[in-house]
Amino acid sequence: MALSPGDSPGFLLWHATLRWQRDIAAALGPLDLTHVQFVLLACTWWLNTHGEHPNQLAVARQAGTDVKMTSQVLRALEAKGLIEREVDPADTRAKRLRVTSAGAELAPRAIAAVEDVDVRFFQPVARGDAVTLLGRLAHPES
Repeated sequence: MALSPGDSPGFLLWHATLRWQRDIAAALGPLDLTHVQFVLLACTWWLNTHGEHPNQLAVARQAGTDVKMTSQVLRALEAKGLIEREVDPADTRAKRLRVTSAGAELAPRAIAAVEDVDVRFFQPVARGDAVTLLGRLAHPES
């Protein structure tokens, strides 16, 4: 028996994701960041603040993004003066990433804006329940 669209978890997830992405884009627009730029800036900033000087591959893994796309977006963040890409002395093919002072000022503001969207978006669901469910969906092998 075929499900109606309102009974399809995938269809509902599709609509919820679209709504969430619109809300995130609206919050990041005034900060001149796309959603992907935000994620990569936030990941780089977080890794830097935890004593890491990651390369592009490490940031892509942290963010769950494609390595080639990550490189392109990091170049855009570099052009905006938010990160610096430096040649890794141990491997001249790799680029080490460091958030600039402008990036370090913007990252926490952008994270706060996105967290505010998340609080409003997930308000109908207990935070622990949302984190548990999404964690299972994002990492089914865990």
